[in-house]
Amino acid sequence: MKLTSRYEQTSCRLVLEGLPDLSAGQSSQTIGILTGFTLALAGKTEMEGQRDHLQALVNAVLPYARQLLSGVSKPVGTETVPVAIRPADGGHELELRSSQPNTPPLQLPLDDAELSDLVRCLDRLQLDPSVVVPLQWPQPQPLRRSELRHRLPLARRIAAPLTGVAALLISAALISLVPPTPRPPSTPVSAPASGG
Repeated sequence: MKLTSRYEQTSCRLVLEGLPDLSAGQSSQTIGILTGFTLALAGKTEMEGQRDHLQALVNAVLPYARQLLSGVSKPVGTETVPVAIRPADGGHELELRSSQPNTPPLQLPLDDAELSDLVRCLDRLQLDPSVVVPLQWPQPQPLRRSELRHRLPLARRIAAPLTGVAALLISAALISLVPPTPRPPSTPVSAPASGG
């Protein structure tokens, strides 16, 4: 018995089809074996694929969205993977590569709302207890220092070191203005008189 699971947002619909994995002791209402999925984005070509394509979609879209939340906009996915996403003029571009030879890649422009809807559908899939397909969900990776450096203005980056140097110079100037502590006059030590 084939099962379906749907995740819908305003501009995105993700539908999974599969079967329960009875050999693993799953219930008859749980998708454990993915037979296919379809992704429909409003006004764009519908995408169909297998588990590997869904895994590639997850591996590209979720890290890209996390980077955007951190203010870093850089492409995710190489030319050898089925799905890549990159910044484009006024939005984003999702590139889908077919496993069929001599098929050009499909490039889908997305605005921020469509990308957000796609991420919400993938998040709902990840949290759905009735789908236990063995997908690897990317773990959040911290951004490198070089990726964060451009976010801070130059004035803020050099403010702390300049403040430290200024405090050191002011302290040194104030210390140099303090007169030295006078020493008490030393009394000559007299030798004991010898009687003769």
